[in-house]
Amino acid sequence: MAKRLNNQSTIGAVLQQIIQVNKLGAGMDQIDVKEAWRQLMGNGVNTYTKNVILKGSTLYVELGSAVLREELSHGKSKIVKMINEELGREVVKDVVLR
Repeated sequence: MAKRLNNQSTIGAVLQQIIQVNKLGAGMDQIDVKEAWRQLMGNGVNTYTKNVILKGSTLYVELGSAVLREELSHGKSKIVKMINEELGREVVKDVVLR
């Protein structure tokens, strides 16, 4: 049976406990990384972004433009740093552009 929380818990604390108990952290990270990519890259890059997938600590980004893929490949470490700063924790360690 699930542990009953006292009446003075915040909604955030309850949600964090639900995420932790049900092992939903990886799925939440996937959603957070997709949103961070969308916000940080802007409309120009998002137009050519087909898919963003987080597997473990590697971010796979499928792009529809070879020129854009080549341009972004020069700044992979900056992309990792920007996404991790946006999320406030180290989630992404590597970026693979396809």
